[in-house]
Amino acid sequence: MPYRKPYLTTFTTLILTFAQSTANLAILFQTSQVLAQTPQDRKAEAERLYQQGNKQIQTSQYKEALQSFQQALAIYREIKDRKGEAFSLNYIAIVKRTLGQYPQALEFYKQALYIFREIGDRLNEGTVLNNIGKIYEDLGQYPQALEFYQQALTIRRQVGDRSGEAFTLTDLGSINISLGQYPQALKFYKQSLDIFKKIGDQRQQALTLNAIGIYYRTIDEYPKALGFYQQALNIFREIGERRGEGTSLNNIGDFRRNQGEYSQAQELFQQALNIFIIIGDKVGEGVALSNIGRVYVHQSQYPQALKFFGQALAIFKEVGNKAGEARTLRYIGSVFYQSGNFAEAEKNFRNGMEVLESLRIKLSDGNKVSIFETQTATYQLLQKVLIVQNKTSDALEISERGRSRAFVELLTSRLSSKSTGQTSERLVNKPTIPFLQQIAKQQNATLVEYSIIGDNFKIEGKQKSKESELYIWVIKPTGEVTFRKADLKPLWQKENTDIAKLVTTSRQSIGVTGRGGVLVSGEPDAPKAKQRFRRLHELLIAPIADLLPKKESEKVVFIPQSQLFLVPFPALEDDKGKYLIEKHTILIAPSIQVLDLTHQQRVKSWESGVGKQEVLVVGNPTMPKIPITNEKLIPLPGAEFEAIQIADLFKTQAITGSKATKTAIVQKMSKARIIHFATHGLLDDFKGFGVPGAIALAPSGQDDGFLTSGEILDMKLNADLVVLSACNTGGGNITGDGVIGLSRSLITAGVSSVIVSLWSVNDKSTAFLMSEFYRNLQQNPDKAVALRQAMLTTKKQYSNPLDWAAFTLIGESD
Repeated sequence: MPYRKPYLTTFTTLILTFAQSTANLAILFQTSQVLAQTPQDRKAEAERLYQQGNKQIQTSQYKEALQSFQQALAIYREIKDRKGEAFSLNYIAIVKRTLGQYPQALEFYKQALYIFREIGDRLNEGTVLNNIGKIYEDLGQYPQALEFYQQALTIRRQVGDRSGEAFTLTDLGSINISLGQYPQALKFYKQSLDIFKKIGDQRQQALTLNAIGIYYRTIDEYPKALGFYQQALNIFREIGERRGEGTSLNNIGDFRRNQGEYSQAQELFQQALNIFIIIGDKVGEGVALSNIGRVYVHQSQYPQALKFFGQALAIFKEVGNKAGEARTLRYIGSVFYQSGNFAEAEKNFRNGMEVLESLRIKLSDGNKVSIFETQTATYQLLQKVLIVQNKTSDALEISERGRSRAFVELLTSRLSSKSTGQTSERLVNKPTIPFLQQIAKQQNATLVEYSIIGDNFKIEGKQKSKESELYIWVIKPTGEVTFRKADLKPLWQKENTDIAKLVTTSRQSIGVTGRGGVLVSGEPDAPKAKQRFRRLHELLIAPIADLLPKKESEKVVFIPQSQLFLVPFPALEDDKGKYLIEKHTILIAPSIQVLDLTHQQRVKSWESGVGKQEVLVVGNPTMPKIPITNEKLIPLPGAEFEAIQIADLFKTQAITGSKATKTAIVQKMSKARIIHFATHGLLDDFKGFGVPGAIALAPSGQDDGFLTSGEILDMKLNADLVVLSACNTGGGNITGDGVIGLSRSLITAGVSSVIVSLWSVNDKSTAFLMSEFYRNLQQNPDKAVALRQAMLTTKKQYSNPLDWAAFTLIGESD
């Protein structure tokens, strides 16, 4: 019936109008209630909402907590309560960070920091500074994170905030794990756990217990790790902390995976994943997904693994978690390699490498060195996948790119006379084949680069990766590049050893002593020495022997890796009993790019005209006491005789005894062209500079007499040559960045060539060798040729390689 339509429309309009009026009345009623409230009432409401949000965070109800804090913030701003506003901003940022919304979190933190500073609230200024540090750590911007953590720790200690101090100590522990500074991390964790126990903070105790578990897992002490994880899980469940529960389940699952208990691991990871999804923890979700993918890899279910890795990668990219992104790219690359899809494997490894390198920007030299130790797997895997595709030149570029990066960047920054406004990383060119060929031509030498490759495509299984192959590249002065390789698997499959052990036992068999002068394996054993040095020759030299120069005077520069830095290359013996030094003139370099930089240093030094004439010779100073043990080093009369002989050759005076003080010698070093130290050398970092190694000089009232690697690092030297005629001066911490010790510090300080020893040296044979070296050098300024001739002459007098093969030349030859 036609009249019903307008009737219904009118009725509907009436109902809607009534409803709208009712709603308006409700709004007016609510508004009148708000207007009727006093400022005290409004503040009480804000505080109620704030406390509600705090409780919701404790039980991992992050989305609900966000609403509570946003409502509290609105009221605090309305009543102009600046402190309440800052607290709300800080907690909104905490929730945003937990949800993986890092840029938004950072903005809220900065607003809170501004207010706390404005009102002079130092206690909470420290809190926000620490929270900002967490954001930067999540984003992989470690230098900024460390800076904010240190600011927070200083303030928290100043104001007596024990709980806050413990928070920051835990965070400093976590970032040191990321940087590979494991002993430092454990120290911070133990300090923070002690404080949390004293103040009775269960939640933070559990978080720190979890962190200590991760530390022990990182250094492969899995049973210890499990104990800490379990303690943390029990506490989290007791207090209802869901996020912590998920993290502990994840960690325990990782332990089960490492033990090969894949079903249990999968179940634990799935439980953790469910928790992270419920509470909205995106980073936790990404980690759990990635861990599930790793289990599928162990079970050779590659499509399933890629599915979970893909989901994890998307999350890490979304939230800006660089470390998680790089790690997952490595996992994906490994799966593609095992599936035979080498092009995709290469692509993912390259992408992962780029992400890893972004994490090192603006770090200190020490932190660059340590973080690289956590990143080497990607560089090795990329080399391996390139070799499988016969891209041998590309693999050489990656091998060079994956060694001595911190050293190259440090040298580059020192050599850059003008400030370009760029970081040292931006100043360094990525090594390309034409560039490496150019360096070989410039050096007029054959370059030999080694890369030890592990069998590490199984994603971090129960056992450590074993060395499987040795890659060797030879670059001739003509620019010709050739690749060869040696199989290392027989070492551990048939000979019950590996390349590192072979190097160590070879050295011991000629009488090389361990730390403190203790001979580890008894008396020198000539037959074993011959056998072991021949085995090293078979692995390191035989595969490339036909590529090495035929003329004895033509130089060969070896670029070792890892324990190969301890190999006395001159003493390697072929199957006919001929030593390598009898056939070649030998030098060592940490990387090909370092060779180029030492060349630039030599040119710069000579152009500056500084130190063209002076020769500084130091021998047998009045010996200092070792700070740790208070033990006085024994005098070295043979070193004094050596110094006097060498000084006579240069018609100068040797500085010995009490005159050879650290203060006096340091002042003379900057003016010298040649510096010779005949004294004790120490390997330890006993002063805590972060760089091991020290030269023993005479103590004075101003110092203890030890010139450390850390102190040398900050000097400006112009010497063409520094000779460290002391014990183990070529030693130090062997890292992916080369040997961190005296030689590295001297080259960084501006020295273009360094001669160091690979073991404790005999006084008489060393004095003889060094005198011969300098006599040869006066006749021919080529240091490598002079050292070779000195070795050959010394070998006639002292047949054991222990007495003539200890010294090695690093850097420039001419």
